[in-house]
Amino acid sequence: MSLPVQFYTLLAMIGMGSLFGATLDTYQRFLKRGKRKRWIVFLNDLLFWFIQGILIFYVLFLVNSGEVRFYLFLALLCGFSAYQALFKQIYLKLLESLIQLVRAIARFIYRTAYLLVYKPFKGLYLLIIAIILYVYGLLLSLVKIVWIMVKWLVKTVFKPFVWMLNKVIPESVKLFVAQLRKTIAGYLKGSKNIIIKALNFFRKKR
Repeated sequence: MSLPVQFYTLLAMIGMGSLFGATLDTYQRFLKRGKRKRWIVFLNDLLFWFIQGILIFYVLFLVNSGEVRFYLFLALLCGFSAYQALFKQIYLKLLESLIQLVRAIARFIYRTAYLLVYKPFKGLYLLIIAIILYVYGLLLSLVKIVWIMVKWLVKTVFKPFVWMLNKVIPESVKLFVAQLRKTIAGYLKGSKNIIIKALNFFRKKR
């Protein structure tokens, strides 16, 4: 291995030592050991050291075809020490600033999507439901009005026939008709209550 190659290898390992220090601090910042289970921490540590070893060897392979020398470990240690002494505090501040920036951007995107997408769709959905319930209630009211008119016509126009039918129709049929009237009236009343409750519910949701 020639002298220039050795020099480039030395610089590369010093740089990788500093990079290792930065990645280690980044890893520690996001890992949060106290909040995770031990086996998860162990697997993460194992994966981290494996990736770091692969990266260092890859850089070494690019620089000097993968030849390992003892002084390269000293160069890694020097780079790591230089990072700890000179750049660690600066890097940690930059890392925290970057994290806060990403969080702020994420919050801005979330709020924008909430105001421009979710709220309009929610309002449109509630409006459609309210219109459907209103139309349904209107139809029930019309049915009720028609039913009242039919009853009035039956009582007024067909009163003589009704009187005659009352004399002819058996009591069982009369009871069935009376029960049917009560059932229809109960259905109309129940539907009205459901519509009122639904409208009150959607008004509260707005």
